[in-house]
Amino acid sequence: MIDSHCHLDHEPLFNDLTDVISRSKNIGITKILTICTTFDSFENIKTIVKKDQMIYGTYGIHPHETSKNHVDKQTIIKSVNENEKIIGIGETGLDFFYNYSDKQRQISSFKAHIEASIELNRPIIIHSRDAENETFEILNSYKDQNLKILMHCFTGSLEFSKKLLSLDAFFSASGIITFKNSTDLQKTFKTIPLEKLLIETDSPFLAPIPMRGKKNEPSFIKYTLEKLSVLKEITVDRMSEITTDNFNKLFNL
Repeated sequence: MIDSHCHLDHEPLFNDLTDVISRSKNIGITKILTICTTFDSFENIKTIVKKDQMIYGTYGIHPHETSKNHVDKQTIIKSVNENEKIIGIGETGLDFFYNYSDKQRQISSFKAHIEASIELNRPIIIHSRDAENETFEILNSYKDQNLKILMHCFTGSLEFSKKLLSLDAFFSASGIITFKNSTDLQKTFKTIPLEKLLIETDSPFLAPIPMRGKKNEPSFIKYTLEKLSVLKEITVDRMSEITTDNFNKLFNL
């Protein structure tokens, strides 16, 4: 199994890394991708990826943080090129639900990440909430530039998923698919091709059932994997193999 999206720089994970890594290995996780959200986050990630061979990182500014953490394409490229274990761009994108940052700042930052992703030929990890049309329009404007898209913690509509598939996007399922009120999302994941699926925890957030109410961690990925295998009507082992292969293919590992 591979946890394609977590935040090991967040508490309580950061001060418990040794045990978090041990529990992850004990359930069969082979790789963990810890995701950058701010400048300070990246400083911690550079330390975290040294902790174990299985841990990789990204560089990016979350849409919530774009008003305080302004970044340009060249800064992203320079930061990624300095460390071989930084394998992706993001978390970036648009969040018009909370609007913690100015919309134009979010859009400008999103485009800088996209252009860095294209130049580096690295996948871009995208957060999109209440911004389906804007997210697709921006991504579609780069459709002929070999952009490698990973929709993180995908909760979008069926229509949105179909539009993104036209751009050859990958989709990561989080613990949200285990929630009882996520029937529409479960139906959407049933339609997404197996070769486009990854799994993630987004820990320490969004603990899956039956761990709701607890601080999430990578070892809880097994519950999301189990639910996704039920939705796709294949064995857990086969789903584990597929999502692992998809991650390695997307990130060229």
